Amino acid sequence: MAAEGKGVVLLGAWASPFVIKVKIALSEKGVDFEDREEDLNNKSDLLLKMNPVHKLIPVLIHDGRPICESPIIVEYIDEAWSQGPTLLPSDPHERARSRFWADFADKKVIHSIRSAWFGTAEAQVTGKKELAEWMKLLESEIGEKAYFGGERFGHLDLSLVPYYWWFLALKKTLDLGSASELHLPKLEGWLKRCLLRGSVSAVLRDEDKLCELILQIRKKRLPAN
Repeated sequence: MAAEGKGVVLLGAWASPFVIKVKIALSEKGVDFEDREEDLNNKSDLLLKMNPVHKLIPVLIHDGRPICESPIIVEYIDEAWSQGPTLLPSDPHERARSRFWADFADKKVIHSIRSAWFGTAEAQVTGKKELAEWMKLLESEIGEKAYFGGERFGHLDLSLVPYYWWFLALKKTLDLGSASELHLPKLEGWLKRCLLRGSVSAVLRDEDKLCELILQIRKKRLPAN
Protein backbone atom coordinates (compact mmCIF):
# COMPACT_ATOMS: atom_id res chain seq x y z
CA MET A 1 0.00 0.00 0.00
CA ALA A 2 1.31 3.43 -0.89
CA ALA A 3 1.85 5.56 2.20
CA GLU A 4 -0.08 8.46 0.74
CA GLY A 5 -2.73 6.37 -0.99
CA LYS A 6 -5.89 4.79 0.40
CA GLY A 7 -5.75 3.18 3.79
CA VAL A 8 -4.34 3.90 7.25
CA VAL A 9 -0.68 4.30 8.17
CA LEU A 10 0.69 5.05 11.63
CA LEU A 11 4.13 6.64 11.93
CA GLY A 12 5.45 5.97 15.41
CA ALA A 13 7.89 4.31 17.77
CA TRP A 14 6.94 1.16 19.66
CA ALA A 15 7.75 2.40 23.19
CA SER A 16 6.24 5.88 22.96
CA PRO A 17 3.24 6.31 25.32
CA PHE A 18 1.74 8.68 22.77
CA VAL A 19 1.97 6.03 20.05
CA ILE A 20 0.79 3.21 22.30
CA LYS A 21 -2.51 4.90 23.07
CA VAL A 22 -3.14 5.51 19.37
CA LYS A 23 -2.49 1.82 18.63
CA ILE A 24 -4.91 0.79 21.38
CA ALA A 25 -7.57 3.15 20.01
CA LEU A 26 -7.15 1.76 16.48
CA SER A 27 -7.41 -1.79 17.76
CA GLU A 28 -10.46 -1.03 19.89
CA LYS A 29 -12.22 0.37 16.82
CA GLY A 30 -11.13 -2.56 14.66
CA VAL A 31 -9.12 -0.45 12.22
CA ASP A 32 -6.51 -2.21 10.09
CA PHE A 33 -3.39 -0.09 9.73
CA GLU A 34 0.19 -0.21 8.56
CA ASP A 35 2.56 0.29 11.49
CA ARG A 36 5.69 2.19 10.39
CA GLU A 37 8.45 2.42 12.97
CA GLU A 38 10.35 5.71 12.82
CA ASP A 39 14.02 6.19 13.67
CA LEU A 40 13.79 9.41 15.66
CA ASN A 41 17.49 10.06 15.12
CA ASN A 42 16.97 9.89 11.38
CA LYS A 43 13.39 10.92 10.68
CA SER A 44 11.88 9.79 7.42
CA ASP A 45 10.99 12.15 4.63
CA LEU A 46 7.40 10.98 5.03
CA LEU A 47 7.29 12.03 8.69
CA LEU A 48 8.79 15.44 7.90
CA LYS A 49 6.29 15.91 5.10
CA MET A 50 3.26 14.78 7.08
CA ASN A 51 4.12 16.70 10.26
CA PRO A 52 6.17 19.69 9.06
CA VAL A 53 5.24 21.83 12.08
CA HIS A 54 6.42 19.65 15.00
CA LYS A 55 8.18 16.84 13.09
CA LEU A 56 7.12 14.43 15.83
CA ILE A 57 5.34 11.12 16.20
CA PRO A 58 2.71 9.85 16.18
CA VAL A 59 1.21 10.75 12.84
CA LEU A 60 -1.85 8.97 11.53
CA ILE A 61 -2.21 9.05 7.76
CA HIS A 62 -5.75 8.29 6.65
CA ASP A 63 -6.34 8.16 2.91
CA GLY A 64 -3.25 10.27 2.37
CA ARG A 65 -4.20 12.97 4.88
CA PRO A 66 -2.21 13.38 8.14
CA ILE A 67 -3.58 13.81 11.64
CA CYS A 68 -1.01 14.84 14.28
CA GLU A 69 -0.82 14.98 18.09
CA SER A 70 -1.98 11.88 19.97
CA PRO A 71 -5.03 13.38 21.79
CA ILE A 72 -6.34 14.69 18.49
CA ILE A 73 -5.59 11.40 16.73
CA VAL A 74 -7.47 9.36 19.36
CA GLU A 75 -10.54 11.57 19.09
CA TYR A 76 -10.32 11.45 15.29
CA ILE A 77 -10.26 7.64 15.40
CA ASP A 78 -13.33 7.64 17.63
CA GLU A 79 -15.22 9.91 15.25
CA ALA A 80 -13.98 8.63 11.89
CA TRP A 81 -14.84 4.95 12.42
CA SER A 82 -18.31 4.03 13.57
CA GLN A 83 -17.53 0.35 14.19
CA GLY A 84 -16.39 -0.81 17.59
CA PRO A 85 -17.07 0.82 20.95
CA THR A 86 -17.32 4.57 21.39
CA LEU A 87 -14.14 5.58 23.21
CA LEU A 88 -15.04 8.98 24.67
CA PRO A 89 -17.91 9.22 27.17
CA SER A 90 -21.21 10.54 25.81
CA ASP A 91 -21.87 12.67 28.89
CA PRO A 92 -20.28 16.15 28.45
CA HIS A 93 -18.95 16.31 32.02
CA GLU A 94 -17.44 12.83 31.86
CA ARG A 95 -15.96 13.63 28.47
CA ALA A 96 -14.34 16.77 29.91
CA ARG A 97 -13.05 14.77 32.90
CA SER A 98 -11.54 12.16 30.60
CA ARG A 99 -9.80 14.82 28.55
CA PHE A 100 -8.50 16.51 31.71
CA TRP A 101 -6.81 13.40 33.09
CA ALA A 102 -5.45 12.39 29.69
CA ASP A 103 -3.92 15.85 29.35
CA PHE A 104 -2.55 15.56 32.90
CA ALA A 105 -0.71 12.37 31.94
CA ASP A 106 0.59 13.81 28.67
CA LYS A 107 2.02 16.85 30.44
CA LYS A 108 2.70 16.13 34.10
CA VAL A 109 3.38 12.39 34.24
CA ILE A 110 5.56 12.27 31.13
CA HIS A 111 7.60 15.24 32.41
CA SER A 112 8.24 13.46 35.73
CA ILE A 113 9.16 10.23 33.93
CA ARG A 114 11.71 12.03 31.81
CA SER A 115 13.15 13.89 34.82
CA ALA A 116 13.50 10.72 36.89
CA TRP A 117 14.89 8.83 33.92
CA PHE A 118 17.70 11.04 32.63
CA GLY A 119 17.47 14.52 34.16
CA THR A 120 20.12 16.28 36.17
CA ALA A 121 20.73 14.94 39.67
CA GLU A 122 18.37 17.56 41.11
CA ALA A 123 15.74 16.91 38.43
CA GLN A 124 15.89 13.17 39.08
CA VAL A 125 15.09 13.68 42.77
CA THR A 126 12.17 15.94 41.90
CA GLY A 127 10.93 13.62 39.17
CA LYS A 128 10.92 10.60 41.48
CA LYS A 129 8.96 12.48 44.15
CA GLU A 130 6.48 13.72 41.57
CA LEU A 131 5.99 10.23 40.14
CA ALA A 132 5.09 8.95 43.60
CA GLU A 133 2.60 11.79 44.01
CA TRP A 134 1.04 11.25 40.57
CA MET A 135 0.64 7.50 41.05
CA LYS A 136 -1.01 7.98 44.46
CA LEU A 137 -3.30 10.54 42.87
CA LEU A 138 -4.32 8.10 40.11
CA GLU A 139 -4.81 5.35 42.71
CA SER A 140 -7.23 7.65 44.48
CA GLU A 141 -8.94 8.71 41.25
CA ILE A 142 -9.80 5.19 40.12
CA GLY A 143 -11.11 4.33 43.57
CA GLU A 144 -13.35 1.29 43.51
CA LYS A 145 -14.18 1.55 39.81
CA ALA A 146 -13.22 -1.24 37.41
CA TYR A 147 -11.96 1.34 34.92
CA PHE A 148 -11.31 5.06 35.10
CA GLY A 149 -14.58 5.73 33.30
CA GLY A 150 -16.61 3.27 35.37
CA GLU A 151 -17.47 -0.25 34.28
CA ARG A 152 -16.29 0.04 30.69
CA PHE A 153 -12.80 0.39 29.20
CA GLY A 154 -12.53 3.65 27.28
CA HIS A 155 -10.66 6.81 26.36
CA LEU A 156 -9.14 7.53 29.76
CA ASP A 157 -7.94 3.98 30.30
CA LEU A 158 -6.14 3.80 26.96
CA SER A 159 -4.68 7.25 27.67
CA LEU A 160 -3.29 6.29 31.09
CA VAL A 161 -2.24 2.65 30.72
CA PRO A 162 0.94 3.43 28.72
CA TYR A 163 2.18 5.69 31.50
CA TYR A 164 1.54 3.15 34.23
CA TRP A 165 3.39 0.54 32.13
CA TRP A 166 6.32 2.94 31.88
CA PHE A 167 6.19 3.61 35.63
CA LEU A 168 6.40 -0.14 36.37
CA ALA A 169 9.34 -0.53 33.98
CA LEU A 170 11.13 2.39 35.63
CA LYS A 171 10.53 0.83 39.06
CA LYS A 172 12.02 -2.43 37.81
CA THR A 173 15.02 -0.72 36.21
CA LEU A 174 15.94 2.33 38.28
CA ASP A 175 16.07 3.40 41.90
CA LEU A 176 12.91 5.48 42.20
CA GLY A 177 13.25 6.09 45.92
CA SER A 178 9.89 6.34 47.69
CA ALA A 179 8.08 5.67 44.41
CA SER A 180 9.57 2.17 44.38
CA GLU A 181 7.87 1.40 47.70
CA LEU A 182 4.40 2.41 46.59
CA HIS A 183 1.65 -0.13 47.09
CA LEU A 184 -0.98 0.54 44.45
CA PRO A 185 -3.48 -2.34 44.60
CA LYS A 186 -6.23 -0.51 42.73
CA LEU A 187 -3.97 0.43 39.83
CA GLU A 188 -2.52 -3.07 39.80
CA GLY A 189 -6.01 -4.57 39.55
CA TRP A 190 -6.94 -2.07 36.84
CA LEU A 191 -3.84 -2.99 34.80
CA LYS A 192 -4.68 -6.68 35.02
CA ARG A 193 -8.17 -5.97 33.70
CA CYS A 194 -6.75 -3.82 30.90
CA LEU A 195 -4.31 -6.55 29.90
CA LEU A 196 -7.19 -8.95 29.36
CA ARG A 197 -8.03 -6.86 26.31
CA GLY A 198 -6.17 -7.85 23.16
CA SER A 199 -5.81 -4.18 22.20
CA VAL A 200 -3.73 -3.55 25.32
CA SER A 201 -1.79 -6.81 25.69
CA ALA A 202 -0.67 -6.59 22.05
CA VAL A 203 1.31 -3.40 22.70
CA LEU A 204 2.35 -3.91 26.34
CA ARG A 205 3.77 -7.38 25.77
CA ASP A 206 7.52 -6.86 26.22
CA GLU A 207 8.43 -5.17 29.49
CA ASP A 208 11.99 -6.54 29.38
CA LYS A 209 12.54 -4.83 26.03
CA LEU A 210 11.27 -1.57 27.52
CA CYS A 211 13.59 -1.93 30.52
CA GLU A 212 16.53 -2.46 28.19
CA LEU A 213 15.59 0.66 26.23
CA ILE A 214 15.34 2.69 29.45
CA LEU A 215 18.87 1.69 30.45
CA GLN A 216 20.30 2.33 26.99
CA ILE A 217 18.87 5.82 26.68
CA ARG A 218 19.70 6.67 30.29
CA LYS A 219 23.35 5.77 29.63
CA LYS A 220 23.42 8.02 26.56
CA ARG A 221 21.64 11.00 28.06
CA LEU A 222 22.55 10.99 31.74
CA PRO A 223 24.47 14.20 32.55
CA ALA A 224 28.11 13.77 33.49
CA ASN A 225 28.84 14.30 37.18
